[in-house]
Amino acid sequence: MKVSEIRNRINSVFPSVKIQDLQKNPTGQNNDVYIADGDIVYRFPKYVEGIEKMRKEVRVLNHVKEKVSLPVPDPLYMNIHTEDVGRVFIGYPRIEGIPLWKESFNTIENEDVLKHLASQLGGFLKDLHSTSADGIFTNQNEPPGCRVKQLYINIQNDLFPYMNEKAKARITSRFNRFIGYGVSIDSVLIHGDFGASNILWSSHNHQITGIIDFGETSYGDPAYDFAGLAASYGDEFTIKCLEHYFDDDRIFDRAKFYQSTFALQEALHGLRNKNDQAFENGMKDYL
Repeated sequence: MKVSEIRNRINSVFPSVKIQDLQKNPTGQNNDVYIADGDIVYRFPKYVEGIEKMRKEVRVLNHVKEKVSLPVPDPLYMNIHTEDVGRVFIGYPRIEGIPLWKESFNTIENEDVLKHLASQLGGFLKDLHSTSADGIFTNQNEPPGCRVKQLYINIQNDLFPYMNEKAKARITSRFNRFIGYGVSIDSVLIHGDFGASNILWSSHNHQITGIIDFGETSYGDPAYDFAGLAASYGDEFTIKCLEHYFDDDRIFDRAKFYQSTFALQEALHGLRNKNDQAFENGMKDYL
């Protein structure tokens, strides 16, 4: 959509909001993102499935914003009671900072800075995972192992036809080892997409400045959020973050399993949403 059309759609819901400058942010896999006058971030879901996620996200943000140690979005403008892609949106004051991409992270050599970042991220996850999820989700009693089993079924049905036999065998072995074990995991409120694109920081102050995009938040295995950290910043830093978390010597192993599923989830997303690039990126190691 053109920027002028986005402005009109915002003003059709909030006519008193005056937008002088509206810029599209090039990042955002599942949402189109626009910055109004450098101050307000507007996010529009790209897909129908993202509409309900955005409604859930608003509930989550209002529930956790006073309970976590780092800033999170505070929705001020919302149009979430329609089913039309391109008209559903939320708007919130921009959190200072830029994504802590892997390339930037890899330039940090000061061990004290790394320890501080780890304490911020580990502490945030400790706060989030300790927060009650009452009233947010309808599937709080579904064990993580059941969700992994459903993911495996989806991979078999949708992706196996494109894979070589060795890849199928490797995936089958990996999932079979985890599924039975996963039934006994206690679920908590998790971010669900705790990776570089959603972790903001200041390169000047060497501080994490906020956490964004709670569209994938669910009631699940806390290890899933540490899998996002491992995928973004590596195992050594993830272990540093775990030092500021609860004492759970099994969580890192589970995180590595979840990390191994990320590419497959990207391929599923690409296949279902006709995103050829996402499908190819997710499948490149399995063809």
